[in-house]
This record gives sequence, structure tokens and C-alpha cells, in this order.
Amino acid sequence: MLRVTKVQYIDNYSLWLSFDDGTEGTIDLYTHLKGPVFQPLKDLKMFRQVSLNHELSTIVWPNGVDLAPEFLKNNLH
Repeated sequence: MLRVTKVQYIDNYSLWLSFDDGTEGTIDLYTHLKGPVFQPLKDLKMFRQVSLNHELSTIVWPNGVDLAPEFLKNNLH
């Protein structure tokens, strides 16, 4: 199972991520924030509150949104 090991907010809707397989890079999530569950994340104050959830092995936000590590890795720049 792929795991996110580190996350760092960069700017706007961009994050730097590191994975347990050694992959790392940046991702811009703005175009992926579609639908009602993602609407709160369009507020940069909320988006910047991203954190790593070790139990889920991925990134999460206070409103309960999380993204699959595979999705994140496949969308790295």
C-alpha cells in the first residue's frame, strides 16, 4: 500500500508530497476541487490546514476530506 510520508504547503493550491516508495514532487489541486465536499477547500485558509494522517497514510483537511495516495502520486508535477 502506497503511503504519503510528508506534506508541505507551497502556495495557492500547491503541495509538496513525499511517498514511502521514494517518490516526491508537487501537485496543484485547484482543478481537482470539484463538488460540494471540496468547496470548503477553495478557501485558502482552509486549504492551508492540510495535514498528514498516519492512520490513513494520506493527507487530510479538518472538514474530513482526504485524497488517495495513488491519486496524489499520479498527479505529481
